[in-house]
Parts: sequence; C-alpha cells; structure tokens
Amino acid sequence: MLRMIKTAVIGVGVMGQHHVRVYKQLGCEITGVVDASIERARYIGEKYHVPYCTEYEKLLGKVEAVTIATPTGLHNSIALDFLARGVHCLVEKPIALDVGQARELITAARGSGAKLMVGHIERFNPAVQKLKRLIKQGVLGKIMLVSTRRVGPMDARVGDVGIIADSATHDIDVVRYLFGEEPETVYARVGRFRHSKEDHALITLGFLDSAASIEVNWFTPHKVRNLVITGTRAIAYLDYMKQNLSVHSSSSDTVYSIDKSEPLKEQLEHFLGCILNCSEPLVDGTEGMKNLRIANEATRAASCNV
Repeated sequence: MLRMIKTAVIGVGVMGQHHVRVYKQLGCEITGVVDASIERARYIGEKYHVPYCTEYEKLLGKVEAVTIATPTGLHNSIALDFLARGVHCLVEKPIALDVGQARELITAARGSGAKLMVGHIERFNPAVQKLKRLIKQGVLGKIMLVSTRRVGPMDARVGDVGIIADSATHDIDVVRYLFGEEPETVYARVGRFRHSKEDHALITLGFLDSAASIEVNWFTPHKVRNLVITGTRAIAYLDYMKQNLSVHSSSSDTVYSIDKSEPLKEQLEHFLGCILNCSEPLVDGTEGMKNLRIANEATRAASCNV
C-alpha cells in the first residue's frame, strides 16, 4: 500500500538524505528530490535513481506527500505551497521560526484536509515508547524529575537557528510526552562562543509538582544523548542512541529488552499510515507549535545575552 503514495523530499542535506533512503526502503514512489545545490540534488537523485531539481515548485501537483528538510527559515513558505494543494507534509523540527508561522501552517492544513506532521523523531525511539508505557503502568511511581543531556561537537549544517531550536526541541518534546502535561514555567541560561546564535544552554521546565532539566551544547567532543527520570518508586536511565533502558529501585534492577529499530523508519511509517488510514499524526502541527513556543520562551528567558 505504501507504493501508492507519491512522495518527494525538499532539502536533501544531512537529514533529508535519510528521508529519501527510508522512503525508498518503504517502497514509496519518489517523484523527486530537491535541493538548492544542483550538485547535491544530482548526487542524491543519481544515488537513489530518482528525478532531481533545484526548484520545489516543479513538484507541485505531482506529489501526495513531502518531507520538508530545508533550513528552518524556509519551512513556512514551502509547506504553505504544498498544503494549499492538499499535499501531506512532514516538516522537520522545529516546525517554523516562530509561533505565528506555525499557526499559519496548522490553519492551512486544516483548510485543505492535508496531514501536517513535525519531525520530532525521538517520539518514535523504541526506548522512549517503552519508557512511556512503564510510566503509564506506574512502575516508576509519581514522576518528580527528568534530566536530559544532548551534547556533542558543533554541527556545521545548522546556521539559521541556535542550539535550543535545533537540539533542545527534541528533549522538550520528549519531556512533554512523558509528563503528559505542559510546563508552567520556563527558565534558561544560554551563551554563545562560536555560533551566530546560542551554542549551549541549560533549560529548566517547571511542571505542577515536578521539573525537567535539559542540557545541550555544541562543545562536547563526543555525542551524548541520554535521559534520567526519577520517580517515587524507581529511577530509569535511557540512552537514545543505543536504545537502552534500565530501571532501578531499592529492591530490584531491571534492564529491559528493546526491539530496536530506526526511529526515522518508525516515524515515516507512521506518517504514511496516517495518510492511508485518515488518522492524526502523533506529533501534529499543534504539538510542534507547543514545542516551538517553549523553545522560544527559553530563548527569551535566558539571563545572558546571545
């Protein structure tokens, strides 16, 4: 059934190229790939034996679904063009530069009936899904604190947004998902040494009777992607990259067996399934807008100028 969906990828850089790869694996008909660099578009097009060009407008009216993996500043204008024609859009996170643009996309999707999904990929990490189930089952008790670290070397591809929008939005989304509620307060301490915007940040989200701490930077020489969640009954340790999850209490230590899979594949299968089944995405435009709002609040709340 996935072969029936005509797809395209707009922006085939570091992330977009993997969307092409997975769409191909899933058996979709890839109508085209687009990139501002003709050399890059040609390379990906020839690698996956699909048409390529530098102007996304050439695909209007020819596709049913697109991934938009361009720089964030281009998300709004490109997605609006496709949504207006009823084309289902998966927009890489963050959904847009600001909440006003995000609302435009949500309104356009509702008006045309097209699906709008935002690429918060960690929601589809099997270890995160398992942790969510354990929380619902009460294994950890009442959640008191979540602490996340997403650190590593500078990513040269990121130019138009800072580390909060690029990296911290992953964990903002996961924290909201695990708590099942919205934060009441947002505080952040950020700074800039090498990037045109902030390149390190520590964000604190205050919930009704619990809190989350999110640390991100582009200076640590090796990648770390982990989460620790403390409850009244147990503490859990999660490694996003290794998809490892363990839970420890005063009476037991459990290492869970995770059916590991590529989160991007899970995400795109979900996106295509929503199109085929007329169901709503797990991370729709409204969810993406909520994450963006918190990220923007964190930037504004920062006590250090960037």
